[in-house]
Amino acid sequence: MGKVTGFLSWPRQLAPTRDIGERVGDFREFVGSRDPKLSSEQGGRCMDCGTPFCQAGCPLGNLIPDWNELIYRNRWHEAYERLAATNDFPEFTGRVCPAPCEHACVLAINDQPITIEQNEKEIAERAFAEGWIVARRVRRKSGRKVAIVGSGPAGLAAASQLIAAGHDVSVFEADQAAGGLLRFGIPDFKLEKSVVQRRLRLMEREGVAFRCGVRVGVDVSWGQLRDEFDALLIAIGAQKPRELQIPGRELDGVVLAMDYLTQQNRRVAGLPLQGAELLATDKDVIILGGGDTGSDCLGTALRQGAKRVTQIEILPEPPLQRAADNPWPQWARVLQTSSSQKEGGERRFALRTERLSGDQQGRLQKLHAVRVELRDGQLVAVPDGELSLSVELLILAMGFVSPFTDTLTAELDLMLDGRGNVKVDERFQTNLAGVFAAGDAQRGQSLVVWAIADGRRAAQSIDRFLAGR
Repeated sequence: MGKVTGFLSWPRQLAPTRDIGERVGDFREFVGSRDPKLSSEQGGRCMDCGTPFCQAGCPLGNLIPDWNELIYRNRWHEAYERLAATNDFPEFTGRVCPAPCEHACVLAINDQPITIEQNEKEIAERAFAEGWIVARRVRRKSGRKVAIVGSGPAGLAAASQLIAAGHDVSVFEADQAAGGLLRFGIPDFKLEKSVVQRRLRLMEREGVAFRCGVRVGVDVSWGQLRDEFDALLIAIGAQKPRELQIPGRELDGVVLAMDYLTQQNRRVAGLPLQGAELLATDKDVIILGGGDTGSDCLGTALRQGAKRVTQIEILPEPPLQRAADNPWPQWARVLQTSSSQKEGGERRFALRTERLSGDQQGRLQKLHAVRVELRDGQLVAVPDGELSLSVELLILAMGFVSPFTDTLTAELDLMLDGRGNVKVDERFQTNLAGVFAAGDAQRGQSLVVWAIADGRRAAQSIDRFLAGR
C-alpha cells in the first residue's frame, strides 16, 4: 500500500473547479487538475485492502489499489500501464463515470472514499501530456473484417480491442461525426469534445475506419454488412425514450431530453441544428427526471439563461444516510447533489405529473401534478395534494426503454429480449452466428463504464469467433 496511515493523514480532496458564477456563462469544462503532489497524497489514502471492493465495484475491474499506490510513489508511467490494462478510455471515465468504485471503497463505510475517478483522470491526462499514449502498431494482421454499427463507448471500446488484435475494423455511424453519446449526449461542460476527438484521431492512426453519415438500414442494409464482413457488432445504444403518456403531451414546448442536449452540443460544435430551435433562455423550465440526464439538462438550461428551472422526481427524497436495507458496498441510495444541481435551480420530490395545459395557440403553460407518497412499495396520491406549476419548456428526462430495432429485425431474423433489447448469450453473440451486440443495445440503459466493459468483452468473443481460439 501507499502510506499505512494515509487515510488518517490526508482528507479527501477533489480537483479545483471554476466558480459557479463564471462557469455557467460558458460550456467549457469546469473541473480542473490537481497539483501532482496532492494527487500523490490522495493515492496514498488507499489502504490496498486485502479484498479490494472498489475493484469489484468497477464494471471494468480496474486495478485501482495498484495505480493508487503507484501515483503515491510518483511512478506515473507504471500507473498508466496498469490503468490501460483494463480501460481503453480512462480520459472518459475519469470525467463522466458516476464512480460505483467509490461507493464500494472500504473507507466509505465510515469516512470519505478515495478520489478514484479524479485519480484516473489525472493519470490519463498526464499520459497524454507525456506522450505515453500513442497509436499501437499491429505486427500481424488477421485478414478478417469486422463491422461495428454505432460509435458510442461500447462500439469504440470494441473497435479499440479488435484493431489491436489484428482485425480490420469499420465503424458505421449515422451522424456526421463519431462519438455517439460521448459527442452528442454529454454536455461539453462535463466532457469537452476535443477530448473525444483526440481519442478518435488516435484510433484512426491505428487503422480504425470511421464511416460517418451512414444510416445502417437505410443507406446500407444490415444484411449487406453481414455478407461483406466476417463479424458484425451491434452497438446502437438504447435511444428509444420513455414517454410521458398524459393529456397535453402534444403541446408546443414539450421536448425530449436527448433532443435538447444533442442540439446544444451541435450548437457548441458549430454544426447545423436539426429541427426547431430548443432554448431555455428567459423561460420557466421544468425537467422531469432526477438522473444524470436530467442533471445535464439542468446545467444546460442554466447556461442558456433560463428564468427559472425546476427538476422534478416522482420518488420521495432519498435519505442523507444509508438505510438498513442499503448496506455498504452496495450503491448508496442517498441524496446526491450533482455539479449542475449545485449551480442553481430547484429540486422537488414526490410529484407525479397528471396533465399539461396550454393557451389557444397550443403553447405549453401549466404542469398539473399531485403529491405522492410511498406505501407498501406503491406510489399513492396524497389527499388534496394537487398543484399547478407554470412552465414554458418541459424537458422529458425519464430515461430510455430500448434500442430502435425496426429495420434491424426487419432485415435480420434477430431475437429480442422481453424489454426490446437485442438478446445475446454469455459471449455477447445473438441468435445469428457472427452477429454480436454490446452496450445499451443489449443491456438496456446503463452507464458509460458498463458500455466500455461490454464492448471489451464482446470484442474478446468476436476475436475468439474469428480466430477459433
